[in-house]
Amino acid sequence: MNSFVSPSVFVALLLCFGCRPPGQPTQADIELKPDEVRDFAVLYAQNCAGCHGKDGKGNSAFALANPVYLAIASDDTLRRGTSRGVPGSLMPAFAKSAGGTLTDEQIEILVREMRVRWANSNAIAGATPPPYAAARAGNATAGAAAYGVFCAGCHGPDGKGTAKGSSIVDDSFLALVTDQNLRTTIIAGRPDLGHPDWRHCSPERAISPREVTDVVAWLVARRKSNPGHPYASNQALEENN
Repeated sequence: MNSFVSPSVFVALLLCFGCRPPGQPTQADIELKPDEVRDFAVLYAQNCAGCHGKDGKGNSAFALANPVYLAIASDDTLRRGTSRGVPGSLMPAFAKSAGGTLTDEQIEILVREMRVRWANSNAIAGATPPPYAAARAGNATAGAAAYGVFCAGCHGPDGKGTAKGSSIVDDSFLALVTDQNLRTTIIAGRPDLGHPDWRHCSPERAISPREVTDVVAWLVARRKSNPGHPYASNQALEENN
């Protein structure tokens, strides 16, 4: 029996059963180029989750899905930090124009979807949080008093930590966080670490904007210029001899 199938019959069978020649990929099989990705979940997983945690819930860096943080940080703040990075911290620049891998459109997708998915207008329950950025220079002496009221209960009277909270005067910690990061943490808290926001640092009352600024100044005053170096530099030794 002749098993030969003519080309015209073969084509007809393909059309009839909706098949495709073996090995020919569909559009879904073709992997997108990095700058063609438009899916928020993919962009976030590939660029943000390693530090900010799955679903924005925090990891080595603070939680982006914290609605109090999103209530005080503007879209421009999110956009600028993602695009240019944060000098003095471990946050790198992601924009192609700054040496990163993301297009401006991809950064806009991240910024827009973070707010759409994670912001909550009820998060601050009608309260007015301290502003994201400080309006004046802080006073470290006044900050010491404010620290005693709002922070010492968890972080200890000298900031070196207790069973309830970690050290916040550790050399490495202060070297890796910016002044703004300290301020943001005091205001928005770290839900992933059990750190309350500005309203709940004390059972008595919320910490005021001025006190937030002063506590940051108290912490900054404890930041060493050469963290992690137990000995003076050679230049300093030469100058003292």
